[in-house]
Amino acid sequence: MKKFNSTALIALLTLALLAGSGRVMACTNYLITKGASADGSVMISYNADSHLLYGELYHWAAGVWPKGTMMDVYEWDTGKYLGKIEQAHQTYNVIGNMNEYQVAIGETTFGGRSELHHQPQAKVDYGSLIYLALQRSRSAREAIKVMTSLVAKYGYYSEGESFSIADKDEAWILEMIGKGKDSLGAVWVARRIPDGYVSGHANQARITTFPLDNNNTSITDKEMDKIFNPEVSTVYSSDVISFARNMGWYKGKDKDFSFSDTYAPVDFEAARFCEIRVWTMFNDVKKGMDKYWDYAKGDIEHAKRLPNGDKNVDHYATNRMPLWIKPDKKVTVQDMMHFLRNHLEGTELDMSKDIGAGPFHCPYRWRPLTWKVDGKEYVNERATATQQTGFTFVAQSRSWLPDAIGGIIWWGVDDASGTVYMPIYSSSTVVPENFKVGNGSMMEWSNTSGFWIFNQVENFAYSAWDRIHPDIEKAQNKLENEFITNTPAVDAGAEVLYKKDPKEAVAYLTQYSNDMASKTFHTWVKLYHYLFMRYMDGNIKTAVAPKKGYLFVNPKLEQPGYDSTYYKSVVRQTGTKLLDKENQQQD
Repeated sequence: MKKFNSTALIALLTLALLAGSGRVMACTNYLITKGASADGSVMISYNADSHLLYGELYHWAAGVWPKGTMMDVYEWDTGKYLGKIEQAHQTYNVIGNMNEYQVAIGETTFGGRSELHHQPQAKVDYGSLIYLALQRSRSAREAIKVMTSLVAKYGYYSEGESFSIADKDEAWILEMIGKGKDSLGAVWVARRIPDGYVSGHANQARITTFPLDNNNTSITDKEMDKIFNPEVSTVYSSDVISFARNMGWYKGKDKDFSFSDTYAPVDFEAARFCEIRVWTMFNDVKKGMDKYWDYAKGDIEHAKRLPNGDKNVDHYATNRMPLWIKPDKKVTVQDMMHFLRNHLEGTELDMSKDIGAGPFHCPYRWRPLTWKVDGKEYVNERATATQQTGFTFVAQSRSWLPDAIGGIIWWGVDDASGTVYMPIYSSSTVVPENFKVGNGSMMEWSNTSGFWIFNQVENFAYSAWDRIHPDIEKAQNKLENEFITNTPAVDAGAEVLYKKDPKEAVAYLTQYSNDMASKTFHTWVKLYHYLFMRYMDGNIKTAVAPKKGYLFVNPKLEQPGYDSTYYKSVVRQTGTKLLDKENQQQD
């Protein structure tokens, strides 16, 4: 196509992940391989976090384009026009961050060395790169080839980025950073997560050392066609080390080179705000992760020698978490949803336990993330679940089903803690009305917008968290459990249709996905009405059965006030100012 159609363009412009330092603390991805999942699926997840991101479900229809067709590219974050690139001859159906061939891509921005941010002459940014790859790729390996080839040809306009790239057989991490204003393109490394293992990233580059041309399992971009060899598990740009040496950032041996420690060195905030979110997932699935707790809290060690005994001439961090771990238990799709809802529960940093949580133990803090008192800087914790999520998903790729049936993107809007993950089959050709692009925006209200109703419910819960949120969880669990329970039957029905006519199966799954999204939206509208009536004005009201002979019956009314801890803190602050002197007990 000559340019994005209006729907696609709006999608690009509205996905406003904050630029610069504000984005450094946004987004979380987890990756689960076939051998690590309970059902043999490959899964990646994504909390797309930004205070300016309006959650909508994007869609690009499949198409065939004449040779020489050009398309316009706009920066994902700002809508800035970057230039024209050549369109692919054939593009595939994409809904959300997953395509009809079960390829899924997520991201987190790590920023990295500021000297390498934004090439003025580049035509492709990280956001466009995701959706271009989804439209052009039938596998994770092909997506890596597409992404790195586009960057080599057209340049890379963004900051450092970690990408999760998955298909029905594999999960990969690709980390990339540009070469700055004087060079076109990027340096990068891509690694396949070993089967049976899990990984994650959350705004801190995580690929450290990697094999260099080791028995053909590792190749450079000059051998890119070999990426389709299943033995290849690492791919990297041929100048990823030499570029760092030329810039004066690396002096050690090639075998000791760490992508992350060179291009995005970890510091206190990178660990405390970012790596800690990876730690929470690792800690959920494997015992012994407490040995990395101090690191996750921001205590970075720089020993004189690297773990392999070589001198640490480049001052690398030496107590980092591994890129991947083998879990003690298989991971389910429900587990993935749970990981995205973490508030650091069970740790000393649980935000619901300190005075900042208020009388109702709210596990959130309003921004900014850091603040000062008497000249000293303090931090709010940055948990995985956060109020500023625009959309969130768990992409599930299932190899035992035809591609048209196997891909499900469990998708929701707003804070993962309060969202409902709806089943959207990745072959779907129509976007649900309540979540389509253009149904409202960040400063445009729509009564039919799923983003706005979920924000109404969750923001109301923030006002009295430990009273209101349990009711949200009940409604959430009921819908999600229903969707997950029904999936095998939906799959089976689609398979019957698929054998007759694949188009009928796609139409069936499209309708099902739209129906479940509509059901979720209308359930949440009713939930908001119920919660507001039940909890308004600080009361708790419960409906009771009408009594015979009465014109009407009032609900049961409770006024529980605050807990004893909060009342004691009020007394400590106010002294005798609020003391009821007439009714106080006498000693």
